[in-house]
Amino acid sequence: MPINLLSSGKQVLALLSVSSLVLSACATPVAGPTGLYSQPAGDAPVVPNPTPYSAALVCEAEFARAHNVQAPRIAIGRIADYTGKLEADGSGRKITQGASLMAMSAFAKAGVPLVERYDTSVSELELKYANSRLVSDRPVAGGHAPADYRQIMAGQVPGSDFYVAGGITELNFNIRSNGVQASGGSSWNTGNASAVGQIGGSTYVMNIGLDLRLVNTRTLEVVDVISYQKQIVAHQIGVGVFSFWGGNAVAVGAGEGATEPLQLGVRSVIERAAVEMVANLYGMPGPQACMRFDPLGENVTTGVTGAYIPAYDNLRGNNGNTRADAYRWDSRSDPPAAGQRDDRGPSGDDRDRY
Repeated sequence: MPINLLSSGKQVLALLSVSSLVLSACATPVAGPTGLYSQPAGDAPVVPNPTPYSAALVCEAEFARAHNVQAPRIAIGRIADYTGKLEADGSGRKITQGASLMAMSAFAKAGVPLVERYDTSVSELELKYANSRLVSDRPVAGGHAPADYRQIMAGQVPGSDFYVAGGITELNFNIRSNGVQASGGSSWNTGNASAVGQIGGSTYVMNIGLDLRLVNTRTLEVVDVISYQKQIVAHQIGVGVFSFWGGNAVAVGAGEGATEPLQLGVRSVIERAAVEMVANLYGMPGPQACMRFDPLGENVTTGVTGAYIPAYDNLRGNNGNTRADAYRWDSRSDPPAAGQRDDRGPSGDDRDRY
């Protein structure tokens, strides 16, 4: 079948014209009225980042509150990446370097009092300035006159009872993988429209390992040691068809794949370890103790996002549960209904200090 080159050229030119118009609607070399060349894609709201063990951590906080448990103060030390695995392109490590921060969030969800020992640089600098009488809580504007300087009191910094340390010690690739692929089609010699189809799929399994310990700060006695591992799975499937149609070659393919987030797996093993450590410190009988408590209860300061110390008496409108609301404070969501109660805290001397 002869091909009309002129007609084909017009089609290509038309296709390029349409493509240029579409691209011009997305990005231009001239900034628009908002001062941007293009608007960012996507509109997903900020949401909590829980694991299957987050609800158990919140339950432990409720258990401690209901039984008046005097929880020990805990500091989070270094939880380092000891796997030594790097990205092939040299862009960085394969495992998150924020395991200590994940542990802080985990123990906060469980209502454990935390004291900072991971990054004390700002406090140490303020202490240095206060020791030189340079820091004031009521400074004179512009610093043109002396002011009451901050006093350094003996014993003003709460000490820790225990601290957590450890590391991510394993990252094992290809524990097991499998795949299947099949293809077939009609004969090319039959004179009919020939087609070849192909379908396949594969699964890949790896794992990470964690070792944590809880240490008595005063005696350096190791009172709790936990080692966990979690497997990470990925899968991929695809299908495709190749054929000649009207003298033209046509290929159509589709596929789907997913990989369990590796760093979320790290968070999961850390939260599982935190659940077990906190259950021991609180004297909980086991998971059955959580049957009595709502992990998303109202008017509490702990939740799947973490925990906080309220600065005002406004728990009705600001609590651990409301912090998990995906569309709270989102300008794209519906505004508060008319007449809705304003739960903003008081001002001035009515504020509840930390």
